[in-house]
Amino acid sequence: MLSIGFNHYIDSLVLKLDSTIYKNSFGQSFTVGNFKYYISNIRLKNVGGKEFVSKEYFLINEDLEESKKILLNKIPDGEYTSISFTIGVDSLHNCSGAQSGALDPANAMFWAWNTGYIFMKLEGKSSSSTATGKIFEYHIGGFKAPSNAIRTVTLKLEQPLRIGNNKKAELKINVNAAEVLKSPTDIDFSKLPTVVDSKNATTIADNYIDMFTIQK
Repeated sequence: MLSIGFNHYIDSLVLKLDSTIYKNSFGQSFTVGNFKYYISNIRLKNVGGKEFVSKEYFLINEDLEESKKILLNKIPDGEYTSISFTIGVDSLHNCSGAQSGALDPANAMFWAWNTGYIFMKLEGKSSSSTATGKIFEYHIGGFKAPSNAIRTVTLKLEQPLRIGNNKKAELKINVNAAEVLKSPTDIDFSKLPTVVDSKNATTIADNYIDMFTIQK
């Protein structure tokens, strides 16, 4: 059994909803009201190169503490050197309509008008935003070219992760939500306060692909 914990930050600061004031790369102040994303297709590679693949879907939600720790069962005993996972929902499940569990539309991560899933949501407010109510919102999804926003992350472990002897192993992953707004494209709230369809979705997805690191 493997427990994976996700800890959310804005750069070096712990992410706190609707309270702490942060700054983006343009020096624009903002607060975060909502941050959540799908993790799927988790793969663990052992020292021999064989992979364990989980077919489960997980919705990690900053506003739901218990969602930030997930459990993987039935992992073969061994030493594992890397973990990879998809940010989002694959094309098959995007085309399967409304589903249950983590994929339940009640989780507010499903576009009824587009019959597809939102892979990542980051919402908040900034005085620099030109949107109504000074909000910003980035709802990223889509799996069809040229607007495919599905991204896969691979993280190498500095030390092999040992799983076996009926003991629960633990892995902690830090998630820097500020990466949604920068590198390779810095996001200016006055110019792009919202992305809620396929337009510009890949730009944001290319930003947040590197927001995950293994906690040392």
